[in-house]
Amino acid sequence: MKTVITYGTFDLLHYGHIRLLERAKELGDYLIVGITSDDFDKIRGKINVQQPLAERVAAVKATGLADQIIVEEYEGQKIDDIQRYGVDCFTVGSDWVGKFDYLKDYCDVVYLDRTKGVSSSQLRSKDRKLKLGLVGETPVFLNKFYEENKYVNGVEINGICTEDVSKFCDEIQKLDIVTNDLDDIIKNSDAVYIKSEHDLHYEHIKKALEAKKNVLCESPVALSKKQCEELFDLADKNGCVLMDAIRTAYSTAYARLLLLVKSGKIGDVVSVEATCTSMKYLKRTKSLLDWGANAMLPVFDILGTNYKSKTIISRFKDKGNHEDYYTQVDFIYDKATASIKVAEGAKSEGSLVIIGTKGYIYVPAPWWKMDYFEVRYEDQEENKRYFYQLDGEGIRYELVAFARVAQNKEMDYNRISKDVSLGICGVMEDFLGGEVVEI
Repeated sequence: MKTVITYGTFDLLHYGHIRLLERAKELGDYLIVGITSDDFDKIRGKINVQQPLAERVAAVKATGLADQIIVEEYEGQKIDDIQRYGVDCFTVGSDWVGKFDYLKDYCDVVYLDRTKGVSSSQLRSKDRKLKLGLVGETPVFLNKFYEENKYVNGVEINGICTEDVSKFCDEIQKLDIVTNDLDDIIKNSDAVYIKSEHDLHYEHIKKALEAKKNVLCESPVALSKKQCEELFDLADKNGCVLMDAIRTAYSTAYARLLLLVKSGKIGDVVSVEATCTSMKYLKRTKSLLDWGANAMLPVFDILGTNYKSKTIISRFKDKGNHEDYYTQVDFIYDKATASIKVAEGAKSEGSLVIIGTKGYIYVPAPWWKMDYFEVRYEDQEENKRYFYQLDGEGIRYELVAFARVAQNKEMDYNRISKDVSLGICGVMEDFLGGEVVEI
């Protein structure tokens, strides 16, 4: 009996996939199909896969062409599988010619011509292009955002609203719409990404939602709880999506960390401590407004927003303004505490520590770009490390999630709840309202 093996994501199973499987089947007597896991797809840069693993497995199984289906989960697994299953022939599409020649040491390698005119990427993009307009005056970040969008199928950046486009990369300067008029961007886009000054968020979001356009906005979405509630109500009324843009929420590592915490891996949580500092832009001292949302995210995700009390402690650049060099916010819950420390005029290790009754989780700096964390116990032999892929600081994952929610209303992809958004805006409101202990 001749055993053949092939691998793929098999997202949105189409005729091209089926033809490849049929031709793979003709190469031998027994066909094994390896389907990549969700996490392995991310490692390989395939971040816009539309179907979860279970659906992709079911689709391949339904073709009746696979004698056996396995899951590909790690780099180098192909050699292990070839040896484990006694494979005689490895086959894959011709777009990979030469890539898998190293497997010739273990079995025959055959590259099959792809079916022309059809691919999963085309299907993901077809009739699903989300035209996204950029709004803001931050060249470094918006240039990076533009580059990361190239990895996302189905989202097309078509314009920018800014006062001085000359500071941006050449590609942004040559977009279809380059304007300083927000109405132009809103009119010609399906959605807008907003990274304007914090005090303009409410106005910009409201204008977009009133035009029934979807919005992805850097957090906080507003500077008061009332305004935040108003914006979410407006989004619901007009059938639009309003999403907080906190990239950490969309990283695989952060999602796994929350699952471990909620599963009781470290017992009951008694404290969450998050620190975010940066001294890259010393002329800008808006520590809580710039960093507070990031730091509050794990606090509110783990402990909730119903704290008993909070204390905001700040050191300001000058008396009577809101330019804080350093701000600390301490939260008291029924059976836990939390503390965030943010600074643009002071420096510390930007770590995240979650303390439990059985152990604790430690995430090293910069924790908001999370790709690794440790679960630690009294007995160090029980300690465990977790590693996950993170590309583009999480921007591309956030964009994929926004596109899924905006286009298909798949709300599970929105990882930041309305309660968390309201909680963040509430703290900002109290800070700007003067409920601060100055040091």
